[in-house]
Amino acid sequence: MASILTRSAIVAPKNFNRWLIPPAALAIHLCIGQVYAFSVFKIPFMTHFDTGEVSIGWIFSIAILMLGISSAVFGPWVEKNGPRASMVAAGTCWVVGFFIASLGIVSGQLWLVYLGYGVIGGIGLGIGYISPVSTLMKWFPDRPGLATGLAIMGFGGGALIASPMSNQLMALYGGGAEPE
Repeated sequence: MASILTRSAIVAPKNFNRWLIPPAALAIHLCIGQVYAFSVFKIPFMTHFDTGEVSIGWIFSIAILMLGISSAVFGPWVEKNGPRASMVAAGTCWVVGFFIASLGIVSGQLWLVYLGYGVIGGIGLGIGYISPVSTLMKWFPDRPGLATGLAIMGFGGGALIASPMSNQLMALYGGGAEPE
């Protein structure tokens, strides 16, 4: 019996409605798009680590760099293994990256935040970014611009949702801006 993560296990039934795919891709990109809300953490990080803007800015820069590199490096792997395995890998990197970054915050070790959020989380971002786009391109060969746009829209929308939510959580638990 094939694993539910293998390509052979993800063949759609005959009457599958392809319009169910874009909302799923949009939801994934809304989640990973929170990376663009990183600026709300700048001042709390500067205060917590007692360092300047440049040192904190590197966290975001490393994450975006790793997004680009991992998209290019893991693109063939995503194509070979399909969206399920890719999203499990992306989610695992994202969660492990956040966990390591949280250890860095608790221990006051900025390098762990670089490693966790920047490197490992950035790899998860890259894999998580290309998997929905690749899937949509296959389901909508007649509308590649629409397919790509639907997914990418979520990436920008992630910051729109994550910024106020992050501010509220930091205000509630300490370390951030006051709720508006």
